[in-house]
Amino acid sequence: MMTTQKSSWLTKEAGEAQREWYVIDATGHTLGRLASRIAVVLRVIVLNAGAVKLTGTKLDKKQYHHHTLFPGGLKTRLAKDVLADDPERAIREAVWGMMPKGPLGRRVIKKLKIYRGAEHNHAAQNPRPLEIRN
Repeated sequence: MMTTQKSSWLTKEAGEAQREWYVIDATGHTLGRLASRIAVVLRVIVLNAGAVKLTGTKLDKKQYHHHTLFPGGLKTRLAKDVLADDPERAIREAVWGMMPKGPLGRRVIKKLKIYRGAEHNHAAQNPRPLEIRN
């Protein structure tokens, strides 16, 4: 006699899926550890993005690349310049590097909200604080 295994999945209609929003204060956290925790949780509001830190010599040696899609259009910036001008980009790229590439990853990354300061306009989602150990 052969035993069978039953599978089940969560559905939106039955209300079985727990969809919660979390808020993270990025002050003093390391970028990579913060990004790996965010990639697991998926629905996150990140505050104080400018206060994230990089370890070692990454601040002076890490480079962010962007291509303008024109010939010779490769633009390169150092991490210290990106963190000074656009810290949201640094966090978004770090999280995107840990997400699945494809339609699912593109859909999920839209649930990441990043703010430079301590204020956000997502009070309606009732976000819970999410603790991250360094």
